[in-house]
Amino acid sequence: MLLNQVLGVVRQLIRRPQSLIGSLMVIVFMLLAIFGSSLAPHRFDEIIRGAARLAPSADYPFGTDTLGRDVFSRILWGAREIILLPTITTFLSVAFGSAIGLLIGYYGGLLDNVVSRILDSLLAIPALVLALVMLGTIGPSPVGIIIVIVLLYTPIVARVVRSAALNVRSAGYIEAARLRGESTLFILFREILPSVLPALIVEASLRFSYAIFLTASLGFLGLGVQPPSPDWGRMVNEARGSFAQTPWALWAPSAAIALLIIGVNLLSDGLRRIFRYEGGLG
Repeated sequence: MLLNQVLGVVRQLIRRPQSLIGSLMVIVFMLLAIFGSSLAPHRFDEIIRGAARLAPSADYPFGTDTLGRDVFSRILWGAREIILLPTITTFLSVAFGSAIGLLIGYYGGLLDNVVSRILDSLLAIPALVLALVMLGTIGPSPVGIIIVIVLLYTPIVARVVRSAALNVRSAGYIEAARLRGESTLFILFREILPSVLPALIVEASLRFSYAIFLTASLGFLGLGVQPPSPDWGRMVNEARGSFAQTPWALWAPSAAIALLIIGVNLLSDGLRRIFRYEGGLG
């Protein structure tokens, strides 16, 4: 059943050119995250003697930076961080947010009011501002980034799941499960969760896109993954001062970030259209 649903989604994504392009772009970047370090001709921190500020060429497709490091190799090495961290944070945000949203959406009442107000208070603070404050407190590190983004995006996922759960908690099959004496966990995860799964999948794809952008932004501000790791956001920041001499060192990571986010957004838009406008998997 689940396999048929997944195949149905894939078939409908293929029918839409934009969604297909977005899916292929995401797959390419995922492969780079897995195999990029093996494909890179140089290490990300290798300083090539006599190769500083070289323009793009056959030997150095994206040129070299002011220190003589191969920008192409740094892009390939950095793909892992820019994708791995958002993937982890998105998974955790969706897991925690789904559990919270299902719980408060199913029970409602005082529990819903109290938890919803707490979630609203977190959502009232701009994401980047809250991230800067928290990372300034706990210090920049991969674990710190994961904690911050999970705390930022869990309330958003929880509200989406809560809203979807409220629409189905009074359905006949939910009442039938109660009458059969099913446990609360069974009702939440075997009866309600499948019904809210379409909205959850779309929201997860959106959170992934925002997590990539936020991770890159924190790297640009110096609060992301610390040197010598080739964080794409930090690469953009480091290349600003020498833009006149090595513009390729700035444009390469900027283009990589933009293409990845565009690909995820195209995929997300395709999923949204499938679930929203066609009402299911066909």
